[in-house]
Amino acid sequence: MKRVLMIAFHFPPLAFGSGIQRTLSFVRHLPALGWQPAVLTVAARAHSEIDWNSTQAVPPSVQVTRAFTLDAKRDLSIRGHYFEGAARPDRWASWHIDGVRQGLRIVKQWRPDVIWSTYPIPTAHRIAATLHAKSGIPWIADFRDPMLQSDYPKEPALRRSFGHIERSTIQAARFSVFTTPGAVRSYRASYPDAAGRIVLLENGYEEDWFLSLPPRGMPDSSLSEAPLLLLHSGVVYPEERDPEQLFIALSRLQRAGTLTPQQLRIRFRASHHDDLLRRLAQQHGVADWLDIAPAISHREALAEMMQVDALLIMQAANCNNQIPAKLYEYLRAGRPIGALADPAGDTAAALLQAGVTEIAPLDSAAAIEAWLPAFVSKARMSTARIPDPAAVTAASRGERTKLLAGLLERAVNA
Repeated sequence: MKRVLMIAFHFPPLAFGSGIQRTLSFVRHLPALGWQPAVLTVAARAHSEIDWNSTQAVPPSVQVTRAFTLDAKRDLSIRGHYFEGAARPDRWASWHIDGVRQGLRIVKQWRPDVIWSTYPIPTAHRIAATLHAKSGIPWIADFRDPMLQSDYPKEPALRRSFGHIERSTIQAARFSVFTTPGAVRSYRASYPDAAGRIVLLENGYEEDWFLSLPPRGMPDSSLSEAPLLLLHSGVVYPEERDPEQLFIALSRLQRAGTLTPQQLRIRFRASHHDDLLRRLAQQHGVADWLDIAPAISHREALAEMMQVDALLIMQAANCNNQIPAKLYEYLRAGRPIGALADPAGDTAAALLQAGVTEIAPLDSAAAIEAWLPAFVSKARMSTARIPDPAAVTAASRGERTKLLAGLLERAVNA
């Protein structure tokens, strides 16, 4: 069996983040495809929220090495201030020191055939670059989403750091992997000499986790007097998933009597920006529409997706080359999906490919106002389209891991 060393910040026991699921699912499925993984990650103390129960999903055969890491913002602050250089390219830059030390030990003793590292923590790519340079082992860099963007990062020194890491990674890695077609097109255009080594490997969902859930019960709105429950599960980014135009539309609909809080309830689960939601809701007079709910376990979050009446996904036009990872779990949940996204972006394209057509632009209160009542009516009457089963099956993590195994073989044989 061939061996792959996987370098990932987002890995159990980190308690939250869809990025955990990508690496974890690859680790779970690769052995059946002839690849034995080992994981190099950060020490648990680097994480702000820990759930040791999540480590039970890691197969016992997988060696997990946790390198010493400091969080510069938390561990190196004096009266709320810290040296910015210690958080460049990210707050866990110190991971590089022990990560390289531990990685070289693994390379010497375990002899992996391929090194794989995953963003969005740039230090993971820095560690992999050093190990690749010292060992000559082929390297696959999993960018997932674009790294250097037109408006991110904004701070000049950090932007230079990101640019250097991005360029050197694409030059040195055997393959650079992105999760959306738009990102692949953009990077092939930016790095034409490496275009043949820039490839697509989308996110997905873990079928085993859905099979372990209890059967779907009757939705809340099966009671005629209950409002339809629309769930947004996950982070609400202030710029990339700004809900203000949605709230303006809700305010207008309520004033017109077209839609009321007695007909629709929107639950924001684990938004990580609850204060922003409350402030905007108060500003636009729509607090009665909202249920702002705390984080729950991943298993509980999946069960909730399957039980609610409908699911909400939001993605702004400035993220047209990105797709929220939870979209694929939404597809598998089999509930009606309403999307507030740019019709020209990859999120809308992925939904349309799966047969989901309920889409309105996130940045237009007028468009949302026109779209939302009809979507709520169709969801309540069970006439809203649900995702196409064939498209859902193709998006499973098991199918995605087959593509990764093929990529690993190509890296070894190149």
